[in-house]
Amino acid sequence: MEYYFSKTINCSFDNAVQKVTEALKTEGFGILTEIDIKATLKTKLDVDFYNYKILGACNPPYAYKALLIEDKIGTMLPCNVIVQEKVPGKVVVSAVDPAASMLSIENDELREIATDIRVKLQYVIDQL
Repeated sequence: MEYYFSKTINCSFDNAVQKVTEALKTEGFGILTEIDIKATLKTKLDVDFYNYKILGACNPPYAYKALLIEDKIGTMLPCNVIVQEKVPGKVVVSAVDPAASMLSIENDELREIATDIRVKLQYVIDQL
């Protein structure tokens, strides 16, 4: 089982981040964190890196349900979506597959939630 979904889209990096953010909103996700890997690596290591952002996406109703079922599930939240541009104008968007992440947890209720979130994230990626 793959641990992520991915799709390449043809647009600018900033436009891709905006499209992903908007697509996530349509499925009930908000962005809790945004990590600019390029800027961080420049600041911390003084190295040049390509455009790469990690968006920490959260669907609050599902996160709440999951936390009620398993209080340590926060170690696996939020759902990360990455946006990266190695070649100008070709942006790869990838999202974690939460169902794959839950394979190590023996809890059928959590697997059900992960499957629902999987469907939503797969839809977001497919619609880009």
